[in-house]
Amino acid sequence: MKRLTAWMHRTLGLTLFLSLLALPQRPVNADEPANSVAPASSNKTDEQRSLNVLFIGNSYTARHNLADVVKAMAQAGQPGLTFNYSAVIYGGRTLADHWRLGTQNMVTAHSLTRETESATIKNLELAVAADSSDKYAKAALKKHLAFQTEFEANRTNWDIVVLQSYRDDQGGADSKYAQFVPKFAKLAKDQGARVVLYVTTPTTQNAAPLTDKPDRHGVTELCHEIASLAKSVDAAVAPMPLVGLNCQTQRPDLTLRYVNDAHLNKTMAYLTACTLYAAIFDASPVGLPIDSITDIRYFQDDKNNKRLDRDGQPITKTFSDSDRVDLQRIAWESHQEFQRIR
Repeated sequence: MKRLTAWMHRTLGLTLFLSLLALPQRPVNADEPANSVAPASSNKTDEQRSLNVLFIGNSYTARHNLADVVKAMAQAGQPGLTFNYSAVIYGGRTLADHWRLGTQNMVTAHSLTRETESATIKNLELAVAADSSDKYAKAALKKHLAFQTEFEANRTNWDIVVLQSYRDDQGGADSKYAQFVPKFAKLAKDQGARVVLYVTTPTTQNAAPLTDKPDRHGVTELCHEIASLAKSVDAAVAPMPLVGLNCQTQRPDLTLRYVNDAHLNKTMAYLTACTLYAAIFDASPVGLPIDSITDIRYFQDDKNNKRLDRDGQPITKTFSDSDRVDLQRIAWESHQEFQRIR
């Protein structure tokens, strides 16, 4: 695939890389759900066995090199598959912000005209001139200028576009997420790509083990709203509010966010990668050999000490076999439960 060099966020940590090299081949277990199905509706031939995947989101996608973990799982669980990805990330931003910043041009890179890209750059220049404190417009302008320098090389036809939510998915059809998902989904589907809705859950992740049962009502209501949205655009879903709820119910000893950082922790990141795998392939992640997660943010932001995470724990977490399988199972069962809601 022609690389989108200015847009790539593919920094796989050395620790994760070394751990992947040492992974054994996944054993075949007749009792496990099949993981060898080809991705539905891919516009690549079976002989090519490749997927071009675009992730659109914020730090909930960037942290833990999430797309890299999904790639590792995909290539472990789908023998012969090449998983190519790019990511467009703006910290703390939503799909509405991405639209303002011109991310739709990334989705349509295969057919984008120079005139459209030049117009986007002009609009961003005007935004920066009008508000010099708009750091996101500045960041987007830099990305678009870099994209323009390798315009033809950056053309890519996407097979899958992942659309992340962030505090914009409440309120059903009136939510900003519900308003902008169809805009991005149409651009994706016009080129034959599938859409995956990655629904985050920043308000329900627990920083301490639970002593009481989690509240299902709000999560159930949101899941029905997201199911309706997904049906309207024919999208798959990674329903992290439901996955988190089921993990909290079955494994209240586990935490899903950092104490010193409001982001998903390594356990929740692993659950998310497993759930994205399930959503992309409609296949169980149970049995996948990937067993570790490495964060990209350090204790007290000390870049000279990259051994510790935000809570002062090792930057890489390697899950025990029992926890790994448990998290994979919870992700898969949650995927199946959401399918029944749909």
